Amino acid sequence: MLDFAIFAVTFLLILVGAVLYLYPASRQAAGIPGLAPTDEKDGNLPDIIASSSLHEFLVNLHEKYGPLVSFWFGRRLVVSLGSIDLLKQHINPNRLLDPFETMLKSLLRYRSSLNGDTGESHMRRKLYENGVTKSLQSNFALIQKLSEELLAKWLSLPEAQHVPLCQHMLGFAMKSVTQTAMGSSFEDDREVIRFRRHHDAIWSEIGKGFLDGSLDKNMTRKKLYEDALTEMESTLRKVTKERRGRSFNRHVFIDTLLQGNLSDQQILEDTMIFSLAGCIITANLCTWAVYFLTSSEDVQQNLYKEMDRVLGKGPITHEKIEQLRYCRQVLCETVRTAKLTPIAAQLQELEGRVDQHTIPKETLVLYALGVMLQGSSSWPSPYKFDPERFSEESAMKNLSLLGFSGSQECPELRFAYMVATVLLSVLVRKLYLHPVKGQVMETKYELVTSPKEEAWITVSKRS
Repeated sequence: MLDFAIFAVTFLLILVGAVLYLYPASRQAAGIPGLAPTDEKDGNLPDIIASSSLHEFLVNLHEKYGPLVSFWFGRRLVVSLGSIDLLKQHINPNRLLDPFETMLKSLLRYRSSLNGDTGESHMRRKLYENGVTKSLQSNFALIQKLSEELLAKWLSLPEAQHVPLCQHMLGFAMKSVTQTAMGSSFEDDREVIRFRRHHDAIWSEIGKGFLDGSLDKNMTRKKLYEDALTEMESTLRKVTKERRGRSFNRHVFIDTLLQGNLSDQQILEDTMIFSLAGCIITANLCTWAVYFLTSSEDVQQNLYKEMDRVLGKGPITHEKIEQLRYCRQVLCETVRTAKLTPIAAQLQELEGRVDQHTIPKETLVLYALGVMLQGSSSWPSPYKFDPERFSEESAMKNLSLLGFSGSQECPELRFAYMVATVLLSVLVRKLYLHPVKGQVMETKYELVTSPKEEAWITVSKRS
């Protein structure tokens, strides 16, 4: 199962350090088109930094050299696939590398599953996925309640007032994830604010300083970062202790982990990963979905009509979500247009072939998902926000192949899809969502793609 996730340029260093240190790579480029090393020591790292992000570097590289390209990270060969056709050809018969888990655990200094028992890793992964599924089922009413609270907040605003979309979506996602993952103690806004402060401190440092070791050189930054990690871990340990062996009205994510054969450290790590990843992915999926709806009145109206037809005046239910097909198309197109997760990776443990080229063993293979998501051969009018494209089965198959739908979507994205569906069902039936004229949206490509600055919208009440 391909479990896709993206990472910014700095995460490439973490991945190479955590993985290829263990598997020395070939120095031979095997005739694959691409860049020669710019620097003997750093390879093409200066080119990546000059491009602002790994995604933007790969866009330029694939435009110049084609769908199969190579470059150098230090003395390590890296191969990037930039088309869905090539992705179909690339089948690694060995275990797959989960870059999201590997990189986050490397950053958090947790034990990676790279050298762990395969059976144990599979069991742990299934437990993690079941935890997400059960927590969504048990907390559906809670997610609806939080959506209604956000609606009430927006209804109370003057129609001309600008709404800080990123800020509100992060707050909404933070409440949804903490209460769904860890329970009722996070109904207290003070706990959520404390959690958000630590969360923001950790994410502000993710990747930053790992290229040049600046985090270790700046003791003030390092202390803030480590203090935030310590406080967050302390909170998770406290929740684990409080919920162990007890029965509660709502089943949450950590309860599933407690029912499994996991150590306290494994429970801590998995809850930390879900809390961090779940918040960021959910917040940005909701942000981009609402933002794109403000830019397309027709799509917004079509979504309203489906919501009205399927749900009427009643609340959304878990059973009716499957009937909201156009809503799912809107969210799929949001993921595609925003390039929500533009890069994934796996380790080529054995020599392989793609498009008549040999990929040496122990090569890091990147999937340039952001390039694939906007390739004109797979997506007609690729820069247009058009949910109708996902009425075609072929489009859904492509998205599934890329890991954004179906059985291959990661648990955090599955959680985000559900939360975003509930939120849109509440907002769109009561509000018109409007853009702010003159706003130019620039994109920041990091672990999850987000607006570079605050995204502003306005809202008005539906009659």
